[in-house]
Amino acid sequence: MDKIDKPWRNQIGGMWDEIGELQFNFLLTNGLKPEHKLLDVGCGCFRGGIHFIKYLQDGNYCGIDRSRELLDAGIDELRSAGLESKVTNIICDTDFRFDQFSTKFDFMLAQSVFTHLPLNSIQKCLYNASMVLKPGGRFYATFFEDPGGTNIATPIVHDRGGITTYSDKDPFHYQFKDLGHLGDKFNLNTHYIGDWDHPRDQKIIYFTLSGD
Repeated sequence: MDKIDKPWRNQIGGMWDEIGELQFNFLLTNGLKPEHKLLDVGCGCFRGGIHFIKYLQDGNYCGIDRSRELLDAGIDELRSAGLESKVTNIICDTDFRFDQFSTKFDFMLAQSVFTHLPLNSIQKCLYNASMVLKPGGRFYATFFEDPGGTNIATPIVHDRGGITTYSDKDPFHYQFKDLGHLGDKFNLNTHYIGDWDHPRDQKIIYFTLSGD
């Protein structure tokens, strides 16, 4: 249960333990090692980050989020967990300027980021990701899926979690092919995984540099 004295946990949708552990276990299953560099896109108050920071070698976790309030709350979470000294690579930014980290990444993760973004903003994110992803690296991203796409004016109610999503407002849903077309613009191959047991029915995909 989320703690009453940590309201930011509910601000990001709750399920602190469940979704934090889901992210961590998913990347471990897909090859994340302590020596890898990870960029947590939309890291917020480190619901997933707290697990990654414990696991990765010092300096290998990087986080970026547009909310200074959430990042400050996340520092409190890390302080409580005795992890504050392990984190030096955190940036508050609204434009996905990943080059500020001056490194390239083996893994990138955007958990519940595309769900709140129009396509033009996703396009900016993917362009900047293509500049910092290592050859052989993977950028995992979750999204609410519109599997049919027959009527873009119709909201979708997702059975798991009961979230209603829209084509033209937050929270957004997309067809996989729409995200694939964006990836193509920046020499990114787009791969569909789909269900990964997300409690609110977000699906997952990943991007790799063309040729990987």
